[in-house]
Amino acid sequence: MSTHTLTPSVVLDRVSFTWPDGTAALTDVTGAFGSRRTGLVGRNGAGKSTLLQLIAGEIAPTSGRLDAVADAASLPQRLTLEVDRPVADVLGIGDALRALRAIESGDPDPRHFDAVGADWDVEARAHAALAEAGLAPEMLDRRVGELSGGEAVLTAIAGIRLGSAGERAPIALLDEPTNNLDRNARTRLYDMVRSWRGTLIVVSHDVALLDLMDETAELYANELSVFGGPYSEWRAWLDTEQDAARQAERSAAQALRREKRQRIEAETTIARRRQMGQKAFDEKRVPKIVMNARKRAAQVSAGKLRGEKADREATAREALDAAERRVRDEAIVKIDLPDPGVPAGRRIATISDAHHAWIVQGPERVALIGPNGVGKTTLLERLVGGTGVEVNPSGSIGDSGAEAGAEARFSPALSRAVAHTDRIGYLPQRIDGLDDRSSVLENVSAVAQSIGIAELRNRLARFLIRGSTVERPVGTLSGGERFRVALARLLLADPPPQLLVLDEPTNNLDLDTVDQLVGALAAYRGAVLVVSHDDVFLERLGVDLVLELAPDGTLTER
Repeated sequence: MSTHTLTPSVVLDRVSFTWPDGTAALTDVTGAFGSRRTGLVGRNGAGKSTLLQLIAGEIAPTSGRLDAVADAASLPQRLTLEVDRPVADVLGIGDALRALRAIESGDPDPRHFDAVGADWDVEARAHAALAEAGLAPEMLDRRVGELSGGEAVLTAIAGIRLGSAGERAPIALLDEPTNNLDRNARTRLYDMVRSWRGTLIVVSHDVALLDLMDETAELYANELSVFGGPYSEWRAWLDTEQDAARQAERSAAQALRREKRQRIEAETTIARRRQMGQKAFDEKRVPKIVMNARKRAAQVSAGKLRGEKADREATAREALDAAERRVRDEAIVKIDLPDPGVPAGRRIATISDAHHAWIVQGPERVALIGPNGVGKTTLLERLVGGTGVEVNPSGSIGDSGAEAGAEARFSPALSRAVAHTDRIGYLPQRIDGLDDRSSVLENVSAVAQSIGIAELRNRLARFLIRGSTVERPVGTLSGGERFRVALARLLLADPPPQLLVLDEPTNNLDLDTVDQLVGALAAYRGAVLVVSHDDVFLERLGVDLVLELAPDGTLTER
């Protein structure tokens, strides 16, 4: 693990943060971020987003100290909900732009000149920033509600890069910026990141994005460590380090067993010598004065031997403790998918457009790709609903929030999805199929009625849902906990689904859980239909068929 060679931009000294309900999010975190691009990784719940909020100044540490060389600009978490917010305000130039246009229209109010300051080229800079993000100049005069989700995210990131009066924000924070971005939008974001100047800290599960970073910081068990390379290099280093740690643990445990055995053997030898000496004394084979001298010598020798063996055992135990601390706690979701009993070649679903049809069979893996807004999510919902209703999409970059608007427009080419089984498990992008007022146990047992409560608790523990958490109302859970409940509800259903339909499943998963999901799906004998913009995930999944949905509703096999 490397250390920073450059002057750090952000320094944390024993920083802790506790939420108002008493939940500790971070405890005594110490570390630093350099002045380059850094990918911040860690398991769900490690406190990554909380750490970004602290750096941004949105919340203050409960204790400890956080110092930054400048104010930080961050990507708004609920940007797409601010539908009436002008794009110029998202770019951070709203006041200056409105003042400039008022001056140009002949309004001599001095307040306008104060608002513009020296930033007379603000509109030209805004157009250049939008162009850099692949967005049209006319976006400047729109509101957030008129943009797709992807366009809104790219606009906000362009605003961070734009800064004020030509000065880019020296510290920028992006929390999961690629969630729900389609491939075109992701490509634009990647290009922006490649040319980024200044401190950039990115929280993401997107391996392609993380591999553009100069450094990788990990938040693990309230420790912040930094590696001098991108994610893939860090992951390879960590895997090697953990292999060595496990080997060291095995060797240390073996050494401790050896020292224990030798201590026991030494005690046996001491006892045997004592018995022999006592027997000689009892039989009066040697004078009493000689026996007493021998006894004192034996006691000294035994005490010395015991001390040496105890010290060696204590040293071996300390070495084992140190080795065990190096080995990571494997507190990860363990996904075991049941056998759905789907014969090879069994027709599971049909996906078609006006010209072609594709039959999904068990155990095929099919990926549905295409720009956001073309109707992919709607197509999945029709399939899951079992209606076979046609989808009339039209496209724009963005997220599934644009789907409803897409369906309001019609296209000559229609795509259809029809299921040939009623055993379908669906994991939507928005986890809205849970009863917030019911407990975790009630939500999951509703679809797994043949599983006893004790066994269901055991199975939920494999999703890291343990103890009193299973009794809590779902509405009180964190985002990561809520997603794990939805995943458990999907995968623990009885009877098991013959078709799994997953809409952007990696958006809410940490990288360790993505690994587990890939492994589980590899062994799953049912069919899988997945929508994803994550090419690394699709490649690992080993899809058999890739269908691209176009804005005109046609499907093309890739």
